[in-house]
Amino acid sequence: MAAMTSSARPFLNRRLAEFGTTIFAEMSALALSTGSINLGQGFPDTDGPEQVREAAVRALRDGRGNQYPPGPGVPELRTAIAAHQRRRYGLAYDPDTEVLVTAGATEAIAAALLALLEPGDEVIALEPYYDSYAACIAMAGGRRVPVTLRPHHEGGASFRLDLDELRDAVTDRTRLLLINTPHNPTGTVLTREELSTIAELAVERDLLVVTDEVYEHLVFDDAEHVPLATFPGMRERTVTISSAGKTYSFTGWKVGWVTAPAGLVAAVRSAKQFLTYVSSGPFQYAVAEALALPETYFEGFRADLRAKRDLLASGLAEAGFAVFRPAGTYFVTTDIRPLGESDGLAFCRALPERAGVVAIPNTVFYDHREAGAPFVRFAFCKRIEVLEEAVRRLKALVD
Repeated sequence: MAAMTSSARPFLNRRLAEFGTTIFAEMSALALSTGSINLGQGFPDTDGPEQVREAAVRALRDGRGNQYPPGPGVPELRTAIAAHQRRRYGLAYDPDTEVLVTAGATEAIAAALLALLEPGDEVIALEPYYDSYAACIAMAGGRRVPVTLRPHHEGGASFRLDLDELRDAVTDRTRLLLINTPHNPTGTVLTREELSTIAELAVERDLLVVTDEVYEHLVFDDAEHVPLATFPGMRERTVTISSAGKTYSFTGWKVGWVTAPAGLVAAVRSAKQFLTYVSSGPFQYAVAEALALPETYFEGFRADLRAKRDLLASGLAEAGFAVFRPAGTYFVTTDIRPLGESDGLAFCRALPERAGVVAIPNTVFYDHREAGAPFVRFAFCKRIEVLEEAVRRLKALVD
């Protein structure tokens, strides 16, 4: 006799019904099936510092972290995170009560939203947003309220936040602001003035803030990353999230962290312990050493990525794209309308066959799909020769 199922009810619950296979999985599969250069998903094609990798090997051999590490994270890493925040930003956190290690920033975001939201709470997020934001808000039963970063061309093409639109989005149901800077996918780095206004709004309306700062070390030219927690009244209401993957090019290790006041960390930890419980044991010791690398590492890292940004941005412009040169992250957003195109999703699905290159359509990061329709994102965290070949192929497409 066949097993009985409830045919009247879908297997996937209503909160997640709008979320299917991610665009990254779809585009990566296209890259494999067509032999294309994958400039879609944001991961490097080379490993990070050898001494950090060797620190992980040493931890494995010494038996550190091969069993369950402490729930909040190993003391060495929590101490290193607190030291990093103090040294770079003047933010003092107690490593025992105000630092939490997570399975990457994605888990940190999920745990924070699950912990801090009640069903029906509104969350304001900057649109376009990293795709896990929408899913995590939905899993927590919250309601996302997007505020759109809009393209500006004065003083160089970029996407900027309309602060009046942000203020107008806050209602009596708003619980939390979800802020990402440096911003994926647009490459925008929020200015001190913008952050100051966000801080004033959060204090005035008594809002919690979760900040995703995983690209904190990937800023270029005159841009400056300023943590929102440094502004008056913000340390006590801000959950700051970062990770090692983007800064040290070990994205597979999945080591992230939260810094916040003890009460907020305790709340996030309550949710986190029922997600992964613990993770990345030996890698935590290696990341503790990575956080203590000298400033010359970070300078060299930024210089390398800046050169790759310039190579890809210039090549895309020569191929006919309108280019938004990023102030941070390792993504370049382009406008495909100068190429006679307007549908970024269709363009990206056809691009592997047409040019042997994979990109990501920004429209999937929008609630207002029409606002993101003509924009396409390319990753430049690849080897120089890979970027040069991608540019050559894209120029041939236009020719």
